[in-house]
Amino acid sequence: MERGKALRELLNRNKFVLLVILAGAVLLLLPGLPGDGQAAERSAQAEEAPFQVEALEARMEDALSRISGVGEVRVVLTLQSGPRQILAQDTDSLVRGEETEASLSTVIVSKGSGVEGTVTLQQISPQYQGALVVCSGGGNPSVRLQVVEAVSALTGLGADRISVCEGK
Repeated sequence: MERGKALRELLNRNKFVLLVILAGAVLLLLPGLPGDGQAAERSAQAEEAPFQVEALEARMEDALSRISGVGEVRVVLTLQSGPRQILAQDTDSLVRGEETEASLSTVIVSKGSGVEGTVTLQQISPQYQGALVVCSGGGNPSVRLQVVEAVSALTGLGADRISVCEGK
């Protein structure tokens, strides 16, 4: 009788600790939430997908065509330099007398299942040289201003490097 009473008293005192342990065990047994794997997969694809200027032009055309008065749009972007990555590097130095030899090697990490990858320290966005926008509402000064501001916001180009022309 005393043993049962002591056990109940122990459970009452530590019920929250036991609840947390039980919740952790249940989470470990779950295969994963449906969105988690998809989000990780999308971020991995975005990391590996190369930059395509044509895809950006198409997205800009879609966005610009939704501005009032713009109408049908074509966008042409020119790049000064494409996107780049700065990779982590390991320096190995060897000193022999008065001479020093240094070698650089890219850091490679194992991602599991025999897959290896590099460590990206910084992702540098592409640098744009200029933009041409041909739209049916390009003759209207207020539409031109809205298009120039939108393209400038998306590319970082100044107004002097964005040309808006009236199309057919």
